[in-house]
Amino acid sequence: MTHTGCFKTAFPSSTVALTLVFQWTLVCLLLLAPLPSALTSDTHRYHDYCVVGGGPAGLQLGFFLERANRDYIIFERSNVSGHFFVDYPRHRTLISINKRNTGKTNKEFNLRHDWNSLLSDDESLLFRHYSKEMFPHADRLLDYLRDYQQKLGIKVQFNTEVRNIRKASDNEEQYQLDDQHGNTYQCKVLVVATGLWKPNIPDVKGIEYAEGYETMSLNPDDYEGKTVLILGRGNAAFEVADGIYGATNLIHMVSRSRVRLSWETHYVGDLRAVNNALLDTYQLKSLDGLLEGKIGEISLKKVGDKYMVFADHDDEGSDIFVLDNFAMREPYDKVIRCLGFTFDDSVFQNDTMPQHGRGRKKKFPAIGHNYESINLPGVFIAGAASHSLDFRKSAGGFLHGFRYTTRALHKLLENRYEGVPWPSQQIPVTQLLNYLLKRMNEASGLYQMFSVLGDVITISDDGKTAEVFEEFPVHLIDEFPKHAGREAKRVLVMVMEYGVDFSGPGKDIFRYDRATGEPSEAHLSNFLHPVFYYYETLPTKEDMRKRGVKQLMPRPKALHHLVEDFLTLWDGPQTHITPLRHFLDHITQHDLRSRFDQVCFFEAMTHNGSSLACSDQYLQGQGLSATKDIMDIAVDSGLVSFLASQQGTEKSSDVPGGKLASDHEIHQVLEENELGDVDPMTKIAEFQADAEISEF
Repeated sequence: MTHTGCFKTAFPSSTVALTLVFQWTLVCLLLLAPLPSALTSDTHRYHDYCVVGGGPAGLQLGFFLERANRDYIIFERSNVSGHFFVDYPRHRTLISINKRNTGKTNKEFNLRHDWNSLLSDDESLLFRHYSKEMFPHADRLLDYLRDYQQKLGIKVQFNTEVRNIRKASDNEEQYQLDDQHGNTYQCKVLVVATGLWKPNIPDVKGIEYAEGYETMSLNPDDYEGKTVLILGRGNAAFEVADGIYGATNLIHMVSRSRVRLSWETHYVGDLRAVNNALLDTYQLKSLDGLLEGKIGEISLKKVGDKYMVFADHDDEGSDIFVLDNFAMREPYDKVIRCLGFTFDDSVFQNDTMPQHGRGRKKKFPAIGHNYESINLPGVFIAGAASHSLDFRKSAGGFLHGFRYTTRALHKLLENRYEGVPWPSQQIPVTQLLNYLLKRMNEASGLYQMFSVLGDVITISDDGKTAEVFEEFPVHLIDEFPKHAGREAKRVLVMVMEYGVDFSGPGKDIFRYDRATGEPSEAHLSNFLHPVFYYYETLPTKEDMRKRGVKQLMPRPKALHHLVEDFLTLWDGPQTHITPLRHFLDHITQHDLRSRFDQVCFFEAMTHNGSSLACSDQYLQGQGLSATKDIMDIAVDSGLVSFLASQQGTEKSSDVPGGKLASDHEIHQVLEENELGDVDPMTKIAEFQADAEISEF
């Protein structure tokens, strides 16, 4: 539409004419003004990537999409990022750890213990700047998410309630959706990051008499002198109990399973110590109590102004007690429902409904390990709703876990839709040991998403180079070329794992023999530790299917555990580094030990070939000369058995890399170390070849 003729109309020179001119001018200005984006043509409502949900997962994905310069939009139904945290947790204390000090300055290492920061390239967007509390107030997280969105320029369309998600008629793998204003959007890729926010309300007779966690009063005075029954036994239920148990007569809690303590199960979603005060009052005989029973097999009935619990129904549907000493036979003044949340699929049309998981995973949408809905191609799940892949195992249902799975999802999307392979780094295999040591001692994604994300290292046919793909979903290893965009044959996978039988409800994880420090017993390690799987050919889908119940990966050609470490620092020369180097020597069929350039020179002069380190470094004009200071460090560290400063260390133009020791000096060193009458140069070479000097 053009409006160039608006101001060319002639008007009479009268008062009426002036009024008409003003009105016509106003109309023209309105026509010339740009239309709101929500009211533009269909082409302007198309986006390559549509993200539903502007909470932590949506913002995290938005950061990566923004940095990749993709066409995307994030729809948020409220006017704030992370609206879930406006209401929850109800008592406003987060249980995510805000550990601000670790004694280290390494940023990646510190993220291992920072459970509230999203990943970004802005140092000011670390949660440590927003609160000093170990367990912060939920409002601080809202402040953080607001700043994260605004400072990073993440495109969020607020006050947009998505509905009627459906397949596009012209493309079965593209989707359309509407908002509350009747606007329609079409997306090449749809990512749902709405989390789990719909209260779980079981189909139980009389459940309407129970107050919901989402609406219960937070005023302790409302529970003064009351007898309270809480349905549920998770962190929300104990949070409620902690908030009111100082005012109540007693609190009973009922759930279908025994209490699961997070320090027993090593699962952050189980009961945390910060919430478990009611366990004391239960076990110390102070009236409060915990009960096990299937909530679906009880019923609630209002009797006067109180509520009775019945354990079963007869054939006519009448309420009955099973025994006269039924634990919940006394009436309750209040019943509070704290049974968690489920995925809300009401935003989908009935004919485009995502399939849900089974059993205890039924609250999650069913997805593959590439985070794609199993029945809706092109629909991906990010954030807490993707936790079905590691439910009760790893941290994927929580911010400090799904920030990494969201990054993995973005890399998968980049490869599939943009033709961008999974980022990788090619290194000489002689540097593989150093690289792995750095990753296992620093990487936060491997540490938090243990048993889910791992570093995949492809090894060249000649064993001389390696290509590293960081934090790849290990359950997709059989489809590695498809998802990484690279072919692979020989692969080494590094993951973090707990001991198979270490964790679980009721397990005595504080037993006196809970830990081992012997490298020969590394496979018996219970606490989190690195594990290496080596395959000469890529595992197949059938290999993945045949895994045992407790097997993380298919049976490898070679397997190596690094022994657990109390400090979670795997840097011991004898307990960690040497065993790992021997393992890498074995799988690469190369001696990967580093050597001083003097040893390489000796090898070159006396052998037809030389070690990989010498051929790839020294003979290419690289290497490290054994100066006196370095040798002193090597001796003091035990990396070299006997070579002292007597060996020549001055630079010499006619000897590459430095001057070798004279025969007299060598014999002197040998005699001082009581090495007997042996060939001096052979012994020198042997000792230097045995030196572990990777740190230099």
